[in-house]
Amino acid sequence: MSSDRLERIAGHIEVEGRHKLTLHPRDMAGAQSPLTTHVLDTATGKPAANLAIRLLYRRNENEWDLITNGKTNSDGRCPGLLTKEQFPVGVYKMHFDTGAYHQSQNVQGFYPYVEIVFEIRDPSQHYHVPLLLSPFGYSTYRGS
Repeated sequence: MSSDRLERIAGHIEVEGRHKLTLHPRDMAGAQSPLTTHVLDTATGKPAANLAIRLLYRRNENEWDLITNGKTNSDGRCPGLLTKEQFPVGVYKMHFDTGAYHQSQNVQGFYPYVEIVFEIRDPSQHYHVPLLLSPFGYSTYRGS
């Protein structure tokens, strides 16, 4: 949901004392998906917008099933990536199409894609998997 649409919706909502409610897309994304990501282009210091992501689930040692895909928004996030029902215990892989992203920025990158594999043991928790990206390196960690 775009931030200007959220602002319009918030303008119609009032809470006790007639204070207007403030909504932010990041708040909405966290409420909707048990798994979130944020991609920051460390070379520019800006969010990596329009970066394609595929989320896969491994049901056995040899095969990956596609759960969903999407693109990061202008804030480098992919809100509503999946639902709690799509998030059982298991091993997951997030595939980031960094080659196409760098090409769209007219930058020669070294990594055509980044894959982050992680294991979920307690799907009732929230998991945040950020990606810090530059043309010649990347890092990730389990965020909050």
